[in-house]
Amino acid sequence: MPSLKSLSQKKELLSGGHRLCPGCGASIIVRQVLSAVESPVVVCCSTGCLEVATTIYPFTAWKIPWIHSAFENAASTLSGVETAYRALKKKGKIKEEIKFIAFGGDGGTYDIGIQALSGVMERGHNLLYICYDNEAYMNTGIQRSSATPRGAATTTSPVGKAIPIGKERERKDMVEIMVAHNSPYVAQASPAYYNDLIKKVQKALSIEGPTFINIISPCPRGWRYDPSQSIQIAKLAVTTGFWPLYEVENGKYKITYRSRKRVPLIEWFKSQGRFRHLLKEENKKIVEELQRRVDEKERILLARAGEKI
Repeated sequence: MPSLKSLSQKKELLSGGHRLCPGCGASIIVRQVLSAVESPVVVCCSTGCLEVATTIYPFTAWKIPWIHSAFENAASTLSGVETAYRALKKKGKIKEEIKFIAFGGDGGTYDIGIQALSGVMERGHNLLYICYDNEAYMNTGIQRSSATPRGAATTTSPVGKAIPIGKERERKDMVEIMVAHNSPYVAQASPAYYNDLIKKVQKALSIEGPTFINIISPCPRGWRYDPSQSIQIAKLAVTTGFWPLYEVENGKYKITYRSRKRVPLIEWFKSQGRFRHLLKEENKKIVEELQRRVDEKERILLARAGEKI
């Protein structure tokens, strides 16, 4: 695993000066992911915050071969590039080893793009798909997605008399959906734990076949917090148990980080304005229910990994 000093000396493959919001988790994630890449890489982005803010015509922040795809088909687009690469390599027209990474937000992964991603997994393309999960359609106005957690306020699940707790349904478990596709490597990561994230990217790129990493991507605008707190909030997601760090390699579960001191889930709610309504006395039972749900999911995950509760 490279040291922080060696990482700081690597060439930046995403330049500064892009138009992503201050504190945006997506740019931090991309920088960490690309710092893990040792060979030439081709990247494809679906429509979303990351694509829109880094490639405003005629400029680009990407210092590598990069493709913009539609909201729904980044996985399909990159699978075509990967297939062309294999054909050219077989003919001897390309000699070097090239890696392929697709980036999509939760809207372009959990919802609109799930069909393309599912197809890539079934066909067995040799690429890594990364979801930067900011838990809503942030680029188009902070609308709920199937990644939005229960209790979060968005513009399409607003808190009021009709919906007193915000989004009423649980979020989709995208990691387990990818595990069900028999991907050789699936993982969940956080930019607050860069060593864990980089190690997972390197492992995913070293494995033959379609791999997937889900990375929590704090969004100051949609989550309503001070932009300087992004990494602290990404860390709090892990220490509260909301976002466990683990990997599944060929069906075998492994916890890659477990906090020594578990923080109550309510601290996660306190850190963001989108959960402010849950702190009211009348919503105390909802908070307790959500805490029980997180505890239950942790017990299931620990059991799958063969660890003690």
